[in-house]
Formats: sequence, structure tokens, C-alpha cells
Amino acid sequence: MDALDWLRAALGEEAVASGVLSVAEDDLEAARTDRSGWSADGRPLAVVNATTVAHVQAAARTASEFRIPLVPRGAGTGLAGGANGTDGAIVLSLAGMNRILEISAEDELAVVEPGVVNADLNRALEPYGLWFAPDPASRAIATVGGNIATNAGGLLCAKYGVTREAVLALDVVLADGRLLRMGHRTVKGVTGYDLTALFVGSEGTLGVIVGATIRALPLPTGTTTTVGALFPDVRSAATAAAAITAARLRPAVMELLDGPSLERIAAYLGEQTIAEAFGPIGGGSSYLLAQFDGRGSGVDAEAAGVLLGEAGGRVRVSVDAEEGERLLAIRRAFHPALAATGEVLIEDVSVPRSRMPEMFAAIERIGERYGIVIPTVAHAGDGNLHPNFVYSGAGVPENVWEAADEMFRTAIELGGTLTGEHGIGVLKRRWLADEIGPDSYDLQVKLKSVFDPLGVLNPGKIFG
Repeated sequence: MDALDWLRAALGEEAVASGVLSVAEDDLEAARTDRSGWSADGRPLAVVNATTVAHVQAAARTASEFRIPLVPRGAGTGLAGGANGTDGAIVLSLAGMNRILEISAEDELAVVEPGVVNADLNRALEPYGLWFAPDPASRAIATVGGNIATNAGGLLCAKYGVTREAVLALDVVLADGRLLRMGHRTVKGVTGYDLTALFVGSEGTLGVIVGATIRALPLPTGTTTTVGALFPDVRSAATAAAAITAARLRPAVMELLDGPSLERIAAYLGEQTIAEAFGPIGGGSSYLLAQFDGRGSGVDAEAAGVLLGEAGGRVRVSVDAEEGERLLAIRRAFHPALAATGEVLIEDVSVPRSRMPEMFAAIERIGERYGIVIPTVAHAGDGNLHPNFVYSGAGVPENVWEAADEMFRTAIELGGTLTGEHGIGVLKRRWLADEIGPDSYDLQVKLKSVFDPLGVLNPGKIFG
């Protein structure tokens, strides 16, 4: 009996007949790639469209029995090649495990399966006056399991935290098919090692997340006040963002667009859209947006507006919800504006917030050195920058990887990190040891072997 026959038997005739197991060429091809544009070599063995924990356990046991890769996958919105189906692998899709099992308003938590989409979870929580804070740009299609696997962040994490702060407990299927429950329903809990935190951000290399108990926060009350400012250059905008942080102001959203980004957005939306709010856009102009929510938002926004004006910005402060959305729409147009001009490699580095002006300056120098323009947007509230490389053709050009190499090393030199929220996956694993050092790297490889002694769980991801 070969691996595919074993898998069919393990899943059962009813599951196979209902489409849980797929070997269709379209499904296998789609499982090879993600939103980064990187495609794995070869051809996966099969796709298991799991709808129950038993399906996940069957896939894990088959992978262990035949020593073949098992690649967990959510919505396929990853940006680091972390969930791409490799040659001969069983791709384990968790998108069909999409039930919200419980909402407890009293305890401010929800119990969900990994395939629940962020936006759907928040629609379900809203009648209870609650919400799930992680807010990746792909929140309309990204899944909670994917958020947890990569410790996703997004626009709101400077104030409300990244995914790790929102996870109370996990149910995980290990490589040999055992079901492990970890964590607590309580706010506090320090019994034993914190395995829950260890699994957040583990990218499917330690086990497969099949359930999560997540913290739900009260919806903010009061008025949301939006502050937008146009600056003559990105360094003054980054300095202004750092000044807001230094003043102990905490916007829910603070986003920074550099000159190349704003130029492309103006072409995409129409320059008049931005000029109506701030006047003419000069060459190299940069845009800083901040939104304050909750009680006192108006006072904080006015204080932020003063700081932005002192830093040289043309400032607009608004309590009008529609105008606030128009100002935010400029930021949200970043990705479609770039996608309209070519293929896009979206990168992800973080530096201490006070070093953002230096990092933006370094990105400009790197772009000039390699003859490329690198439009960059930053979650300025937490120092997370997304330099984007726009190119044409089927593969990422070599000079782009050379520029990215220098950019990653610069972020580390500034006290930062290779990735703030996308994860390591395949695309960043070559730089991992440079950041964490050889001793930590060795310990992490050994730690993986404790959970995955046969090396079948998402092999080649994070560690080369």
C-alpha cells in the first residue's frame, strides 16, 4: 500500500467521496504558491481539505508513517512561502474548519476553528460589543489559524497588540497524530512552560493548530478622530511619527507612506483625491495617517496634529467618519496601486520606532545603489516597514534579492528584525541565523526535533 492508498484508508470512504481528499491538478497547482508569488518546485502528492480534527490526525499519521512532508495551509494569503506545498507533500488545508464554536461575552473570549476568517469572527462578535484585535491587511480573507501560525499584526497592533496577545489556548495535532491541548480560558495561567506562546508564530513546523481560544476585546467607545498630514519628504514624516510615540500618544492606527508610494497611489486614485485634502503634492511628498479611538480621542488627535504641524506637515484633523475613511483610503490603496504596475514582492522588516528615519533613508540609498525604486509603507506606530519591490516577468530579479539582502542586514544593524509579521517561511530563512545567532539557531532546530522527530511538519520552512 502506497502513501496515497494509506491516506484514503485513513480518511475513510465517506470523507474521500465528499472531496476531503483531492489530487486534482488545479488544486495541487494552487497549493504550490501564496501571495508572495513564490511557487514551490515539483508537485504535491495530494490536498486534504480537512473539516474535522480526525481528518488532520489521519493526514499527520500518514505523513509520519511514510516520512513525507505535511504542509498545513490556511487561506494561502502568506507572504513568505511558509504554507506552499512542496514536491511529494500532503498539503493540509484547514480552510474548511471554519466554525465559531463558542462566544462567551462574560469571559470576553471565543473558541474557534482555524479556518474562521478574521472578518467573519468580528461580525459574529460585534453584537456582543466585542472584537478580535489582530488586523492584517488581508483580514477579509485571512484566517485565525494563519494569524496564529505567523503571529500576524496589522494596522492596529501598536495599541491593541499582535496575535500572541490575543491567544489564550490552543488545540494542536502533533506530527504523530496525537491531540494536545494547551493554555487556559483564564486571563492568568502560569502552569508549566508556556507552550501556547511557543506555537504562536511557529508556522506549522511544530504541530497543526486545529482550535483556538482567543481573547475578545470590548469595542472602543466614543468618537474616532483621524489626523492626516502631508510632508515634503519621508524623513520628516518618520520623525513626526516618532514624536507622536515619544509624546506617549497611542493612536489605534498610524501609517506612513513614502514618496514613491504616494506617487503611485496618486496615479491610481487620481491626484485630485489627495490634493482636495492637503493641496498640491510635491515630488517626494510623504503621507502620515493617525486614527485615535476611545474616550479622549479628540484631545489626543489635536495634540498629534500640533506635533505634525511643528514637524513641517500640512495637517488635517477630522471627527467626521466619512472624511476619516477617505483619509484612510489613501493608505488602503497602497497594495492595489502597486499591483496595477507589475508583480510585487512585499517585504517586512521592523526597527525600533526611533530608528525609522534611518531605515527609510537606508531604503532610499539601497534603491539607488541597485537601480530600483522601493515604495515603502510603514506601520509607524510600531516600527514595522513594508518595502515593496515591483518587477515584471515570472521570477524575482537577482538585483531585487541583492537589495533585499542589504535591507535585511541594515534592519538588524539598527536593532531590528527580519520580519515583524509575515514570518520566515522559505523566503527569509537564509538570514535567520544572522539575526538570532548560532547558539539560538541550534537550540531552535533541536526544539523542533522534540515536537517533530521525523521532520515531516512543514520541512524546509523557517530552517533551511
